[in-house]
Amino acid sequence: MSAPAHGRTALKLVGVAVTMGALSFAAVPFYDWFCRTTGFAGTVGVAEKAPDVVLEDTVLVRFDASKAAGMPWSFKPQQYSMRVKLGETALAFYEAHNPADRPVAGTASFNVQPDAAGGYFTKIECFCFTEQVLAPGETAIMPVTFFVDPELLKDPEGQFVKEITLSYTFHETPLPETASNADQAALAVPASGAVN
Repeated sequence: MSAPAHGRTALKLVGVAVTMGALSFAAVPFYDWFCRTTGFAGTVGVAEKAPDVVLEDTVLVRFDASKAAGMPWSFKPQQYSMRVKLGETALAFYEAHNPADRPVAGTASFNVQPDAAGGYFTKIECFCFTEQVLAPGETAIMPVTFFVDPELLKDPEGQFVKEITLSYTFHETPLPETASNADQAALAVPASGAVN
């Protein structure tokens, strides 16, 4: 093989490596978009409001809570299930408590089972949209507003769904910079509140 042929082969291999690298970086956001669009893997949708149509058909929604390893909070649903009409706006609450002697920040990941219901379970507001910070000893009641889209009945698999489980897992995250600064400032001020 001549030197120019080796050069072309090397150039092609570099091109393949660059293409594979670019595809690997694009895979995560593409997968996230795909799951949110289709409800694949139990990924839920987000909407500003519920549809105008409320059906008499109902589904039982179960609520589940867990914590990632090392998360010091206690975390549980305030209700373990509720029956909702398709298209009806529903409100559920979770409770978190920080027994630690330090502020703890957390972010909740979520999932819906069965997978067939994922694209039809839609949140309007949720504590999982933002990071939560609890002071030492603080307890928070956190709402989630949602609806189950009536289109579920038109789905070949979804029409057989009678129960949906909404699961959250809280993970500890680094404290936001503003929270860290506020905590340090509070420690620096004397208990009387007097400032020199």
